[in-house]
Amino acid sequence: MLDGHLGYFLRRIQVWVFQDFLRTLARLDVRPAQYSVLAVIEANPGLSQSDLADFLGIERARLVRMLDRLEKRGFAKRKASPRDRRSHALFLTGEGQKALKRIKAVAAQHEANLTEKLGAENRKAMIEMLRGFGR
Repeated sequence: MLDGHLGYFLRRIQVWVFQDFLRTLARLDVRPAQYSVLAVIEANPGLSQSDLADFLGIERARLVRMLDRLEKRGFAKRKASPRDRRSHALFLTGEGQKALKRIKAVAAQHEANLTEKLGAENRKAMIEMLRGFGR
């Protein structure tokens, strides 16, 4: 009965991809959401916490807890924003930059695994098809 439901297959592949990514990142003691946060901060040094939460679709309270953990690990730091004293600007530390380099290498292994399973052309086509959703 579910054979003709796109949502069913999208959910099945989403679960498989996420579980594979969790297993891949586990050896570095990093969660996918933490990877996303570090990658966005690296690409946008000085980004505010609220802009980061909006960009990634993360609840602000959850992001604060995640940033607390990343700061305790020495990966990220919050500084008072020069534009708004009520806001914090986010930066990676030197240790955070080194860790993200390792994390990106492991994430690339995960992507290579997906490419192997799907085939390069199918992977590319899926990305193009799904890119516009949710915007």
